[in-house]
Amino acid sequence: MTLTSWRTFVTVCRLGSLSAAADELGYTQSAVSRQIAGLERELGVPLVERHARGVRPTPAGELFRRHTTAALTEADRAVRAVRDLRDGAPVRPLAVGATPSLAAGIVPVAIRRLLDTAGTVPWSLSPGLSLELYDRVVSGDLDLAVVTDAPPGLPDDPRLERRFLGMDEMVVVLPLGHPLAGSAPVRVQALADQTWVEDNEGSAALLRQHAARAGVTARIDLAAADLPGKLALVAAGHAIALMPGVLGGALRTDVTTVALVDPPARGIHTITPRRDPHPCSAPLLDLLVTAFGASRPGRAAHRPAQAGARERD
Repeated sequence: MTLTSWRTFVTVCRLGSLSAAADELGYTQSAVSRQIAGLERELGVPLVERHARGVRPTPAGELFRRHTTAALTEADRAVRAVRDLRDGAPVRPLAVGATPSLAAGIVPVAIRRLLDTAGTVPWSLSPGLSLELYDRVVSGDLDLAVVTDAPPGLPDDPRLERRFLGMDEMVVVLPLGHPLAGSAPVRVQALADQTWVEDNEGSAALLRQHAARAGVTARIDLAAADLPGKLALVAAGHAIALMPGVLGGALRTDVTTVALVDPPARGIHTITPRRDPHPCSAPLLDLLVTAFGASRPGRAAHRPAQAGARERD
């Protein structure tokens, strides 16, 4: 049992495909299959199972994935530490994760301010969904992650420190020229006949719950692979979408937003390990608080300038 086969297995689980893992790692698909089969022989249990879209870990495979991910992270850190010492630059890299909307908004701003004050710090930023980032902080792969408590929510873990940054109200993103562009806050009932597009289940769940409370159904007829894909479908006039308000300042120029009456909201949190936190985590947390606070007044720009504008219903 080698670290190479462990790394192959973790890559297969992450990508959900033997062929995609082979492409990423530079192996043939048969070589990947042999490594997985070798692990299964040594452990005496199946680690992956096939489904319509590829492969996924079995319950035993998921357990093995969690432990191997942590072991590989520590092995990579050991190699980096020795190489940094050899090269005379024993600076511990800062690994940050964030959900796509936060990775495109407040997190780069906070990291820029950190570098301006702390000097040169090796760093990386990895986008991902909240639960995936949560697992990566637990395993030690990330030093800090900025996540949301959108459905299905965040687990409690005594190994992690969670800090609440604030609530982010969702807005509706529309193509330019949409009849409701420039409106006062609208009720979701006014959008009941619209086609919606979503890119992840957390945002879709917020939309469904908000619509259900108003007694209507949101027609989520289109799906996008990611946030840029969702915005591209809106810009082309195929649909409208729910979007984090915190992303308002980073919108493409061919879409606009309208606020909702009593909008759905999600909490924004940072998570860091309680044990051996990165030295830059504490100052970055403070800068994230500042960046998030600065992003919130910008949402007013999406509302009409007239103080007496009536809500649309």
